[in-house]
Amino acid sequence: MIVFALFCAPPLFAAFETWGAMAEEMSVEAGKAYSIYAAGDAKAAKAQVDVVYYGYYEKYGFEKTVMAYISGARAAQVEYQFSTIKKLMTSQADAAEVRGAIDSLSRYLREDAARLDGKNENPLGVFLGSLVIILREGFEAILIVGAIIAYLLKSGNGKSTRAVYWGALLALGASVVLAWIFNRITSIAGGQNQEIVEGLTMLTAVAVLFYVSNWMVSKAEAGAWGRYIEGKVQSSIGRGSLFSLTFAAFLAVFREGAETILFYQAMLAQVQSYLNMVWLGLAVGSVLLVIVYLVIRFLSIRLPLKPFFLGTSILLFVMSISFAGNGVKELQEGNVIGVTTIPGMVSVDLLGIYPTLETIIPQLVLLAATVVTFVIQIRRWKTMKET
Repeated sequence: MIVFALFCAPPLFAAFETWGAMAEEMSVEAGKAYSIYAAGDAKAAKAQVDVVYYGYYEKYGFEKTVMAYISGARAAQVEYQFSTIKKLMTSQADAAEVRGAIDSLSRYLREDAARLDGKNENPLGVFLGSLVIILREGFEAILIVGAIIAYLLKSGNGKSTRAVYWGALLALGASVVLAWIFNRITSIAGGQNQEIVEGLTMLTAVAVLFYVSNWMVSKAEAGAWGRYIEGKVQSSIGRGSLFSLTFAAFLAVFREGAETILFYQAMLAQVQSYLNMVWLGLAVGSVLLVIVYLVIRFLSIRLPLKPFFLGTSILLFVMSISFAGNGVKELQEGNVIGVTTIPGMVSVDLLGIYPTLETIIPQLVLLAATVVTFVIQIRRWKTMKET
């Protein structure tokens, strides 16, 4: 199903022979935005900046190729430069300042294009690029699904795992459909809508993961630890709780699945030789993800219950914090949320940490809520032991 989706989309940047040619055209289009701004029309100038971002940087796979072959942090730096330009225009900044920001953007684009064009295509490089994509995009999803399945098995609810597996499978199908829709949307509004859909999906996942992680801890605490240790866990999973677990797995796979397809479409469109290495990297990465899943599942059997429940909850809390940062970032790219950069701060793409107040503040709030939750649970455990 995913393989079909990789082939069903048109080439992502057949209109350009090199990344340098694309970067030059983007620089010309960005220059038009400055001319419009200098003429006094800030609104139209910002719309022209969106043409460069949605109509080139995203549409033709520049962003995803930078993430795959350079770094996620670099892609975030360029994306926030687009936001900086629009913010300057909104605040009616001096034309010279806007010109400087656009020149910086053009320099970033040319530097990245030179790196992408200058890399020698070789089988190892193509293999590693493909491997990194599937591992990076699939790791979070497999961690979440593996943790949920391990929890159900550990708590004596093995029969309920079927629903979670079905949720993950349905998410794979839905992600193929979503990727197909995104590929068919070529207008500026369409590109913006893609960011909004991805952002809302991730923020929904934040709420679900936060709830599930709290629920796991409270469920573990509801029974006597002595019975857990003796292997007499008989806790039941209600319909509402099972739906939450299944929905968490669905959201994790849904978002990551669509992103994975889009990344591989960008890679397939640019690889001239060694296409077999793309598929080999995908296959090896998939096997490694399965191994990660199996390690989580079978390692949980050997772990003491209390550390297992705590570890699983902490993992889902960390995933929710990462999703919060990425979700807000997607909404920033969709022009729904503003951008206030933090000078000197660097991006940590793996943890969803980005140098803006809008992404950091929700993560800090979520982190504070996590600390409060664990403090409350620890106090309850102490009370249980005393009684």
